[in-house]
Amino acid sequence: MATKKLYAGAKLREMRTRLDLTQKDFATKLGVSLPYLNQMENNNRPVSTTVVLALAQEFGMDVTELSTGDSERLVSDMREALADPVFADMIPPQADLRLTASNAPAFARAFLELHRTYRQTHERLASLDEALGRDDSRKQASSWEEVRDFFHYCDNYIDAVDRAAEKLASAEGTTEAIAHSALRGIGVRTELRDVAPVRLYDTETRTLTLSARAAPETRLFQMLLQVALLRQDDLLEATLDFAKFHTDEARAIAKVGLANYFAGAAMMPYGAFLAAAQDCRHDLEMLGRRFGASIEQIAHRLSTLQRPGSKGVPFFFVRVDQAGTITKRHSATRLQFARFGGACPLWNVHRAFETPGRFLRQLAETPDGVRYISLARDVSKHGGSFQAPVQRFAIALGCEVKHAGALVYTDGLDIDNARAYEPIGISCRICERQNCHQRSVPPLERRLSINADTREILPYRVE
Repeated sequence: MATKKLYAGAKLREMRTRLDLTQKDFATKLGVSLPYLNQMENNNRPVSTTVVLALAQEFGMDVTELSTGDSERLVSDMREALADPVFADMIPPQADLRLTASNAPAFARAFLELHRTYRQTHERLASLDEALGRDDSRKQASSWEEVRDFFHYCDNYIDAVDRAAEKLASAEGTTEAIAHSALRGIGVRTELRDVAPVRLYDTETRTLTLSARAAPETRLFQMLLQVALLRQDDLLEATLDFAKFHTDEARAIAKVGLANYFAGAAMMPYGAFLAAAQDCRHDLEMLGRRFGASIEQIAHRLSTLQRPGSKGVPFFFVRVDQAGTITKRHSATRLQFARFGGACPLWNVHRAFETPGRFLRQLAETPDGVRYISLARDVSKHGGSFQAPVQRFAIALGCEVKHAGALVYTDGLDIDNARAYEPIGISCRICERQNCHQRSVPPLERRLSINADTREILPYRVE
């Protein structure tokens, strides 16, 4: 089988710019000629083995990063954006999208931002709901998506924050004791009220109040989140400066997101958590008991184990509500979720609401032929009293089936049987399956054939 050539011009240019080197100096350090480097940076030539070795030896680069990163995500996101009816028959071929993602990633992101702005404006003008017409509401939605994309394109791994949390967790004592020690000088108390926030910090009295109705792991998480805000503010602000968000709202949302990231990484420090996950073959319940965390916290943390040189299994992680709307999403795999709307109805995450407290396993195959193992479970959150509302969510965690041996959940599954895999997609607009009985709208990249005398699974045939 022929070896796949590696084109990584954007990555090479990004690294050279970060090192503040001219093309001539960079070429010298890599042991290649200036014209050859120029051709590689413009994807006119693949990255040679000599250059790959030089990157590892001279700069200590994790060379696996050359073949991963933003390209697949950008292609998937552009395909979904181009499925908008506004583009009609103007959809470029897949090859052009891949060239754009690899050669001009900044242009691809600008296109996605333009489409997102168009979509929000269109929805705002079309809506009769006065609330959706307010500028504040529009800006908040845009800021939320900007922050979501920031974590998405960081592979959901923030190295400096992760390592700072791991350093905190290395102190002696339990995680709760470490949290109390880090909050020395801050009064920490729990309070039982009918209606109260999960966490409330009073800056004047320097008092942190936690809801007694919250689960113990939630209270610990909120303590560590407050540690991040109070003791790691310089680190969080420096990370936010690097991200260069467009609005103050986005920056504020991202700061809370980074504090949440710190809390999760402190509860489940990278090295210890990765070793424990590998030892128990990613048994979520065993990991939950080991680290005093909830199933959702464990699943989310597993999706962040992408530290260069010490990566875990590349997982996807998603959380949906009862309407099927995705409320959290991340993928370190080739599977990319719909940026707007819900997930494929054939996915087992939707069935998790029907079997509370149980794990559902699914062998699934996407239209590109990639096979996955998907684990789903409901993570509904009770309010703590009879009249309190219940937050109903379900999560899914999975990876490509080639990692099956690393998961206890694949035991007993017939992973070598092609018939065992259920067909799933991303969203109906861009799914290429022709005879899906759950299809809600036709795929926009295909022509339809209508025969009034024949009724098959669908009222039309996808050419």
